Amino acid sequence: MRSLTELIQKVAHGDPAARDELFAAAYSELRKLARSRLRDGGRNTFLEITALVHESYLRLVKVGELRIEDRRAFFGYASKVMRSVIIDSVRERQAERRGGAPTELTLDTQVTAELPSGEDEVLHVHEALLALEQAEPRLAQVVEMRYFGGYCELEIAEVLGVTERTVRRDWEKARLLLMKAMKT
Repeated sequence: MRSLTELIQKVAHGDPAARDELFAAAYSELRKLARSRLRDGGRNTFLEITALVHESYLRLVKVGELRIEDRRAFFGYASKVMRSVIIDSVRERQAERRGGAPTELTLDTQVTAELPSGEDEVLHVHEALLALEQAEPRLAQVVEMRYFGGYCELEIAEVLGVTERTVRRDWEKARLLLMKAMKT
């Protein structure tokens, strides 16, 4: 099996067979990325790992050409695609809920009214992240790769070409800005 970077270069030159070989070679790492995104069902209980990987692959294929130079950029882009799949899935599910499903009643509505659902949290983070992208693009990339991509600080540092310490500082700054944005 050829290296991912070599396959990415072949895909960039228009080799359609290399595209399928690339995804076959990257499949286990894409599953790890999806698993980290969906672990414990905390953020998205209705989307499974395999479904997320396959839907992401279909979106990548639909785009057509991959304009990515290396392995790090490929997984950074895959993380962004997974984010869009998760966001679209949450929006679709919430739209279904508003379309006539019976309302769930509880004895104490004050308790549940204050707690955001996992889906609401994902959308709220997404909206705050869009605002952060306008102001600080690198901070938004760090959040996207960590929150939606499940990357560790070392992996983020490699992809962005910065030190781990810079990633930690960016993460702390981004968290503060996002918390402030989400409170307003």
